[in-house]
Amino acid sequence: MLSTTLIDQLVADRIASRIFARDVSVFAPAGSPLDRVGNVKHRLDWLAAPETFAPRATGLANFAHDCRDDQIRTVYLLGMGGSSLGAEVLAAFGPTDAYAPQLVIVDTSDERTIREITDALAPPQTLFVVASKSGTTIEAMSLEHHFWNAMEDTLGDQTGRHFVAITDPGTRLASLARDHHYRESFLNPPDIGGRYSALSLFGLVPAAIVRHPIDALLDSARAMAAACGEDAATNPGLELGAFMASAATVGRDKLTMLTSPELASLAAWIEQLVAESTGKDGRGILPIVGEPIGKVREYGDDRAFVILASAGAAELAALGDELMHAGHPVFRIEMTPEALGGELFRWEFATAVAGRALGVNPFDEPNVADAKRRTQAQLDARRSLGAFRLDPPFERGPGYSRREHAREAAGDDPDAARGYVAILDYLPFEPTRADVIARLRGALRRRSGLATTYGVGPRYLHSTGQYHKGGPNTGLFLLFTAVDGSVTAVPGTDYTFSALKFAQALGDFEALAAAGRHVVHYHFEDPSADYSAALESVLRSYK
Repeated sequence: MLSTTLIDQLVADRIASRIFARDVSVFAPAGSPLDRVGNVKHRLDWLAAPETFAPRATGLANFAHDCRDDQIRTVYLLGMGGSSLGAEVLAAFGPTDAYAPQLVIVDTSDERTIREITDALAPPQTLFVVASKSGTTIEAMSLEHHFWNAMEDTLGDQTGRHFVAITDPGTRLASLARDHHYRESFLNPPDIGGRYSALSLFGLVPAAIVRHPIDALLDSARAMAAACGEDAATNPGLELGAFMASAATVGRDKLTMLTSPELASLAAWIEQLVAESTGKDGRGILPIVGEPIGKVREYGDDRAFVILASAGAAELAALGDELMHAGHPVFRIEMTPEALGGELFRWEFATAVAGRALGVNPFDEPNVADAKRRTQAQLDARRSLGAFRLDPPFERGPGYSRREHAREAAGDDPDAARGYVAILDYLPFEPTRADVIARLRGALRRRSGLATTYGVGPRYLHSTGQYHKGGPNTGLFLLFTAVDGSVTAVPGTDYTFSALKFAQALGDFEALAAAGRHVVHYHFEDPSADYSAALESVLRSYK
């Protein structure tokens, strides 16, 4: 097997022990200067997280008890990407009892979602956790300003008791928390990148609030870290990293996650970690998450599979056997709740190893930053010109407006046949849409044989958004926006959440076009439209 050959090379090169020794040359392609990966030395403290945060477990538990004693029943986490996805996983695995508050992840600029949360607030029983590594994340800070005002109307000078910050030292959010007398500020080590932060305070604080057993989580992670530090073929992180990288190098770059339903949040976290870490320099691994399970004959030779299942998932085990018999590479992981911390660490380490094997820096995200700049440029254009900048402009279609940037010709590109379709959803939130999209993704795969991804904007900008622009130029991007039925001002700015979300969609269109991608933008102007029906009509036109 290719992965066996790669593991042998990784062991011979002492990659595992060198990573733990913080040897940044591991991530420098042969012959390239070390300054190309200069940021790596400031992104490796996640390796020590299981040890670093073990002494904090008691303090975090006490903080959670204080919240319970103050009758906190609902906790809203305001964050994006790594600041929210790890917390979502840990909350999903937390115990369910009468004392644990409900944790709601708010990683959006969607007008409808924000209005619904605002209208349902019970301020005395509500806590907001504002999570941002940089302390300037536009979504998290816009949400903070909005919900601070909404809570202050009821709580007055007690509002700060209902806000908590998780950020790096010295950030604008840290200063805001101090000035507004937040209940608590948790300052994370700055040398931990966002998507590698699940086992840091960004994950542990929300986990403690929902009564997740922090000690057991970190014990599991410590055991996995010890195993991942070994220069041996049995190293579980090397095994997984080599599997992903070796598959991608032979064209099987669609890492298809087949999971038990209760592990869906873990798969979404893996999607961000792998896609954002490896999708750059025209290379990468694209996780396929949330796609409905199909018949073996529906999957092309651009697939590699991870079976991520709870114990006793017989149907997934049998499907893995069928896929292997058909010649597909399959990696199996049997999960128990007690092993969650270890699994989080294993994937972090494996992703770093895969980045090394593919010759990319797994700790930067250049195209994410580009999309952010383009969003701000759109907001600036709206301020100075009175309108957003649309290039190319929309053309009126049947029930929607449409514009398109065609994929730049790449000659006889052997990867062109290994394409995928990315559905980029900036429509007003509807709880049933995910099921509709899953059905449509299955139908599209049966018709075309293509893998599909589904990203909700702006959340995906901090996840697969990096791969979309930095990975292989093989995607067809279908971007959907709509006019909102209401508008809510972002305090301290001259724009609304509706305008912010539209600017983010336009910025992403521009970033995709600048990278030579094929992107089609559909815009619906009727706020009362049946978006699920509209999506189905559009997606069925793609063969």
